Amino acid sequence: MPDSRQDTERHISTVYARMQQMCFHLLERARRHDASKLVEPEKSGFDVLTFKLASLVYGSEEYKAALEEGRPTIVHYYAHNSHHPEHYEDGIAGMSLLDVVEMLADWKAASERTKQGSIAASLEHNRVRFGIDDQLYSILANTVKELGW
Repeated sequence: MPDSRQDTERHISTVYARMQQMCFHLLERARRHDASKLVEPEKSGFDVLTFKLASLVYGSEEYKAALEEGRPTIVHYYAHNSHHPEHYEDGIAGMSLLDVVEMLADWKAASERTKQGSIAASLEHNRVRFGIDDQLYSILANTVKELGW
């Protein structure tokens, strides 16, 4: 009788290597995340914007007004950070899975630093804001649940 063990072990090893490759890229993204905010032309703009946004409810009219005031800084920021749908002409559809993973981690972290922040509320707001379809929304919500966020 044939034995598939060797083939299966080779497959497991290959999948392991591919997942390590993805993890390496995610860790590099985590290391570089938002680094453009630390240098001009973004640094001075985010010095003001971060302080303002911290006291506002995400998605509120006041929040949107603060973003509009900081528009030049934000436009530059989105152009240099691919984990934001605004980086791409076609929004989330232009993103890679690695972009989406970084985006979700970013949304969670951002929800922890705003008034009445909540990843569930952020997901719901961004579902409408970015036109996230039901399938991707479910994947994001399931990931939040699995991670205990």
